[in-house]
Amino acid sequence: MPARAYDIVLFGATGFAGRLTAEYLARHAPNDCRWALAGRNVGKLENVRAQLAAIDPALSTLRLLEGDSGDPASLRAIAGDARVIASTVGPYIVHGEPLVAACAEAGTDYLDLTGEPEFVDTMYVRYHDRARRSGARLVHACGFDSIPYDIGAYYTVLQLPEDVPLTVHGYVEASGRPSGGTAHSAITAFSRFPALIAAARDRKRAEPAVTRRSVQAGAGRPHHAAATGGWALPMPTLDPQIVGRSARALDRYGPDFRYSHCASVPHLWTAAGLAVGVGGLVALAQLPPARNALLKRMPQGNGPSPQQRARSWFRVTFTGEGGGQRVVTRVSGGDPGYDETARMLGESALALALDDLPETSGQVTTAAAMGDALLARLQKSGMSFEVLESS
Repeated sequence: MPARAYDIVLFGATGFAGRLTAEYLARHAPNDCRWALAGRNVGKLENVRAQLAAIDPALSTLRLLEGDSGDPASLRAIAGDARVIASTVGPYIVHGEPLVAACAEAGTDYLDLTGEPEFVDTMYVRYHDRARRSGARLVHACGFDSIPYDIGAYYTVLQLPEDVPLTVHGYVEASGRPSGGTAHSAITAFSRFPALIAAARDRKRAEPAVTRRSVQAGAGRPHHAAATGGWALPMPTLDPQIVGRSARALDRYGPDFRYSHCASVPHLWTAAGLAVGVGGLVALAQLPPARNALLKRMPQGNGPSPQQRARSWFRVTFTGEGGGQRVVTRVSGGDPGYDETARMLGESALALALDDLPETSGQVTTAAAMGDALLARLQKSGMSFEVLESS
C-alpha cells in the first residue's frame, strides 16, 4: 500500500459506540500507531478529543478529519489518507455505502459494526470486485455482530481434526441494553424485508459457487440445549451467514461443514415471551407511523450508563464434532453491545493496520482476514476463549 498519513481513522467517533471505541484505542493503540478521528461535526470531535486527552495527554493533538456520508468527496479524501477506516455510523443501509465505495476505490481497508444482511449483501454485489482490484479488505460485522460467533466457531474448529466433516452448533446467551443507534439499525432492517430478500438473491447470482467443499450455515431449530441447560431458539441473524462465509473461504473447516445458530434462554416462558416481543416489533416496523414513533422514542447517540454496562455480559457456547472427536468451547465477556464491541472493533482495526495477515482482498470475514491474529489479540485483551470439554 502506498504511504498514508494514518494507520487508522475512526469514522463516527462522536456517536455512542464511536466514543467508546475511541476510548479503547486511546488506552490500547501503541504509541507509534498514527490514528485520527473523523466525523461531520468538528466541534463534537473536539469534545471527544478532550475526553481522550484525559486518558493520555499526548492525544490532545490527535488529528480531526471532517467527513460526511452525504459528501462523498470528503470521504474519498479521508480514504486516500488512511490505511484502515473503522466506521460506527449506522444504520449502514442508510449511511454506509459512500464510505465503502471510497475505501474500495482507494485500496483502503474498511471495518464496521453492521448486523444488517441487506447492507452486507448489497456492498458485496457493488464493491467486492472493485475492492479485489484495489487490494482493499471490506470487513463487515466487527462487533457483537459477528465476532464472537465467527472467531468462536474458528476457535472451535481449531480444536477438531483437519480434513474431516465438521458440525458446530452455537448457543448465545447475553444480558444488556441497546443504544439508540442499535435500535435504529434493527428497526430499519425489520422494515425492509423485501429489499433484504432481493439483496440476498442478487448476491447469490453474483457470488461464485463453492464446488469442491460443502458448507451449510443457518438458524437452528427449537430444542433443549444440553450444552447450556436452556431452550434453544432459532436466531435468523447475519451471524450464521458470516460463519458460513468463513467456512467457504478457509479449508481448515473441512470438506463438509455444518453450522447452526441459536439463542439459549433458561425457561420456555422466556422463549415464548421473546418470540412474541420480537414478532410485535417486526409487525410495528412495517407501519410507517408506528416505526417513526418507535425511532423517536430511542434517539441516536445515547446508550446505557457505565453502571448498566458493568452489569451486562455475554457467553456463546459451541459444540463441535468431527473425526470421532467432540469438543465444547465457550467465548465470553462483559457488556456485549458496547464495551466488548469497542474492544472487538478496536482490536480488528489494530490487526488490519499492524499485524502480519493472510493476503486477502474484497469483502472478507473477520476469520478469513484476521483469523489467528485477531484471536490472539482478543485473548490478550481479556476476552475469554476456553475449551470446556474435549473427548
